[in-house]
Amino acid sequence: MEMHIQYMDRVLDLAKLGRGNVSPNPMVGCVLVKNNKIIGEGYHKSFGTAHAEVDALNNCIEDPSGSDLYVNLEPCNIFSKTPPCVNKIIENGIKNVYVGCIDKNPEVNGLGIEELKKSNINVFTDINFKKCYELNIGFFNWVKTGHPWVIVKIAQSNNGFMGVDSNTTTLITGQDTNSFSHMLRSEVDGILVGTKTVEVDNPSLTVRNVVGSNPTRIIIDTNRKLPLSLKIFNDNEANNIILCNENNFNESSSPIGVCLPIAVKDNLLDPKDILKSIGKKGITKLLIEGGPTVINSFLKENLINEIYLYTSNDSLNNAFLQSPHINDEWEIFNENEFENDSLKIMRKKELCLQD
Repeated sequence: MEMHIQYMDRVLDLAKLGRGNVSPNPMVGCVLVKNNKIIGEGYHKSFGTAHAEVDALNNCIEDPSGSDLYVNLEPCNIFSKTPPCVNKIIENGIKNVYVGCIDKNPEVNGLGIEELKKSNINVFTDINFKKCYELNIGFFNWVKTGHPWVIVKIAQSNNGFMGVDSNTTTLITGQDTNSFSHMLRSEVDGILVGTKTVEVDNPSLTVRNVVGSNPTRIIIDTNRKLPLSLKIFNDNEANNIILCNENNFNESSSPIGVCLPIAVKDNLLDPKDILKSIGKKGITKLLIEGGPTVINSFLKENLINEIYLYTSNDSLNNAFLQSPHINDEWEIFNENEFENDSLKIMRKKELCLQD
């Protein structure tokens, strides 16, 4: 089994090379092994291009017949933008296929494996399952619910404040922590902020300090009153989606981004409709970096899947902007320490139990 894990680890390294270019498709890598030697590698490079299995087979340095194929997601059996991967696997005489996760897309969901077995190919599943599942957790959630996997980032002082007040910018965490946060940005499809955050901070909302693609910037601007002089509307560094009141605006496109109308609930844009609408735009993994009002609106509706809670060792005096309350339904999934900050990654207890 150790050998299979090692090959699947290589598959995952390849799959990650497609990050930022394949969504809403999943990240997939593939390795072909013959006589204990890797003879072909590939990955899904961008949306609409060859899938990982086809890429690996095309890259083989010798005849792949009789070889073993390792892939982190079940090979597809459907025609979409490319032909079914199972056909290529069967045509090339692959002997064994090792799969990390079943593809939960209803059109696949085990049918790809059935096709392979019908052709007398041995199929083994759940190889390095946890790592394979975590890599594409946003995709799996999106296929199941139509909504992105939602991560909330909270940076707070040691005494529990996100800032002095909602009208000033307060730097909470250190540079090493910020670099880690930018890595998280590079791993999501979209980053969402509220009107106040954009007004006060005039942020770029891009990936810096680390190598990675910029996510789509999703800005709540209910009444379309944000000034067009803001960085996000002028830097051309990423695509923008501007969320606005569906009672006053229709969907439209302009040089600054796409205006996406959202239903209103309790005088705020409805968080459920936000997720439904951006899910239709192919956002499978969302990072919320807004203030307490935005975060609490999603917490209230039980729409958050994961919380990144950064806590500084320093307190903030004379502060009024309290961090959202995290109740005991959440538990620590992972932890990290930085020079002057700590990080707790939290998930709902039932999610941790499923893991």
